[in-house]
Amino acid sequence: MPRHLTIGHVLRQLQELDPNLPIRLAVNPDFPFAHHVGAEVIVRDGKAFIADDGQEGYLPAAVGEALNWT
Repeated sequence: MPRHLTIGHVLRQLQELDPNLPIRLAVNPDFPFAHHVGAEVIVRDGKAFIADDGQEGYLPAAVGEALNWT
């Protein structure tokens, strides 16, 4: 996966998913937690920013394995 994703790349990956599926951020492979995704997208300096909206809990082990974090 490219390090510098674009909106188009993310949209292509998400468009095949159930639109009611909750989404989380997988954060920090050394201390893996799942975080809620903020509801707003802010565009500044030619980039889109989506805020973290708080920690949900530990990242499921299967997700860490799929991301090659283990």
